[in-house]
Amino acid sequence: MEYTPQDEKLIAERFDGLLAACEKICRSEDDWALIRRAFSVAKEAHKGVRRRSGEPYITHPIAVARICVDEIGLGVKSVVASLLHDVVEDTDLTVEDISRMFTPKIASMVDGLTKISGVFNADTSEQAESFRKMLLTLLDDVRVILIKIADRLHNMRTLGSMPREKQIKITSETLFLFAPLAYRLGLHAIKSELEDLSLKYRFPDQYAEIEGKLEAAKKKRAKVMERFDEPIVAKLRENSVDFEISERIKSVYSVWRKMQSKQISFEEIYDLFAVRIVFKPSPVIPEKTQCWYIYELVTDLYPSRPDRLRDWITFPKPNGYEALHTTVMGPEGLWVEVQIRSERMNDVAERGVAAHWKHREASEDDPAGDERFDAWLGRIRDALSSPTENAVDFLDNFQKSLYTAEIVVFTPKGESRRLQKDATVLDFAYDIHSKLGASAIGAKINHKIESIYTTLKSGDQIEVLTSKSAKPTAEWLDHVVTTKAKQHIKNYLRKSTQGNVERGRALFEARMTELGIAPSARVFRKLLPAYNSPTKDEFYKNLGAGTISLDGLQEILRQNSASKYLKFWTLFQGGGDHSETDTPADELEIAECCIPIPGDDVTGYRDPATGKIIVHKTSCNELTRLASQHGENIVTGIRWSSHKAMSFLSIVSVQGIDRIGILLDLVGVITGELGINIRELKIQSHDGIFEGEISLYVASTSALNDLITKIKKIKGVDKAQRSR
Repeated sequence: MEYTPQDEKLIAERFDGLLAACEKICRSEDDWALIRRAFSVAKEAHKGVRRRSGEPYITHPIAVARICVDEIGLGVKSVVASLLHDVVEDTDLTVEDISRMFTPKIASMVDGLTKISGVFNADTSEQAESFRKMLLTLLDDVRVILIKIADRLHNMRTLGSMPREKQIKITSETLFLFAPLAYRLGLHAIKSELEDLSLKYRFPDQYAEIEGKLEAAKKKRAKVMERFDEPIVAKLRENSVDFEISERIKSVYSVWRKMQSKQISFEEIYDLFAVRIVFKPSPVIPEKTQCWYIYELVTDLYPSRPDRLRDWITFPKPNGYEALHTTVMGPEGLWVEVQIRSERMNDVAERGVAAHWKHREASEDDPAGDERFDAWLGRIRDALSSPTENAVDFLDNFQKSLYTAEIVVFTPKGESRRLQKDATVLDFAYDIHSKLGASAIGAKINHKIESIYTTLKSGDQIEVLTSKSAKPTAEWLDHVVTTKAKQHIKNYLRKSTQGNVERGRALFEARMTELGIAPSARVFRKLLPAYNSPTKDEFYKNLGAGTISLDGLQEILRQNSASKYLKFWTLFQGGGDHSETDTPADELEIAECCIPIPGDDVTGYRDPATGKIIVHKTSCNELTRLASQHGENIVTGIRWSSHKAMSFLSIVSVQGIDRIGILLDLVGVITGELGINIRELKIQSHDGIFEGEISLYVASTSALNDLITKIKKIKGVDKAQRSR
């Protein structure tokens, strides 16, 4: 289909906007000519092609290039590669053609982007392996990943034209990998927008509600924040600080996530607002010194919370983020976070890796900053290059590592090492070298002998003690958290053991005999998903190798199959004018990971091995992981029937001040007043505090919410929430 005059006008306007943005990066006529030639090639290549929204396809690469310039801070080569990023995949042009028409470097970037495009359309294991290879481009040119993030951001901004199942797949990929990657690369603003857009399309009603409340809170607290800022502004000016001050409000997604994880209401979130002070550094005073000086000026005005001081200037975050954060008590009892940054720190915080490049090119007076950046890329290189037997395991482990909090510890010679929070001596030993890890038998932590299983804290100094006779065991896997340590231990166990399938089968059958249960197809339908094993042999092999254990076997087998409840569901498939059909009970199962109940927003996942549809809460993290890797198996349109009455298992956690009769009051409200059947009640008391969990059967989320409201009114109960 040929473009209309209106299309041509739109294309010209978008390209003019890109050219205006490129004024800050083009240094010569050759730069301008390169960009115009790339646009001409891309426009011709995508001639007549439209996006699902109806716009000419060429508007997409133009938008990606604009994001690279304005929001990430990349240069001319990245603009050219962005304009051409879909050309090789969608037309007869080859990478060699691009190299000849432009430069080998640009052709290499386009080639990397072309390979990335197929990552999320393959089956899981192939997709995971492709993603690993995609990330390996970080070793060659990190700009390829940055352009891909820009590509995903524009696709998210235009996601409204996609069907529901595509939206779930794309938002899942975004939450599972692209938002964490943006965070790890230091692109804070883009990471927040990706999360917000994912929430907007996943849960539009909740997004709109929180967005409205944030706007109302902002207006309500405007005068309070103005009164908070005034003394700070006066104090900084009085002390000749060249600065800008601004306010930041928590993102919609971060509010939603906190409400979900802590089971609290919007009104219970106290850290909605922050004040950011960005100063122009003095040429004669170190930035760190100036940060602490401003901190002292602020805390002279307002009392601070010592437990909320975050010093990311002494030990920056893995993505290079530097700042000093403190939380102070402002007017009307309002806690406010104050963020203190230099202009350079602020640029790095907003533009991440690209800003690192700009500042290291512009200045040679920050060798420590260069070393930190190189060390950070080196850690990514190590993680990507580490051997892994299973690409899917790699993908999951890599995703988990992107957001992980870190500690800083020291070697006997005083060298600092960054490790994942909750890391142990074993993690530290493997981080130094695999041979050191494999021979570890203990450690001196701050000159005191400790076990290899000891959890480390920031500031610890560790000397690993070794023995030639030491060797890794399956038990070690329970005492490490880093991917590097897990991989080396698993590799050792696989290489050093024979007959793992037979050994695992013997272990399993012996355990089943103890329990008096005969192995059956029904048993394995529960076990294989629980142990993430596609087949019985894989289950036996992992068990024999010691990479999994049978500790939770009884609990897994005790869980009632939820499929018998599903005859009370209605499954709608297709779009528009739905036809209602009763889905057979044996084709639907409730996911054990999130246990949805009537009233929860739910989405189905068709298990490729069994054909069953496993029904998850739409907010379930496991569903997000599955949808990001198996988007083609997502089933939308599943809704609860309202014409049948059933009870569904749910768990409520409680906490409060212990007193005589508290248990009777709990039972009285649950069974006596509300007539709800309790399946199990576990309560323990210590130091005057009680806490526990109550397993019970409810008909819906509204019934559960009513129950929680009534429990909270019991004298002494401090917290009651649905357990995740």
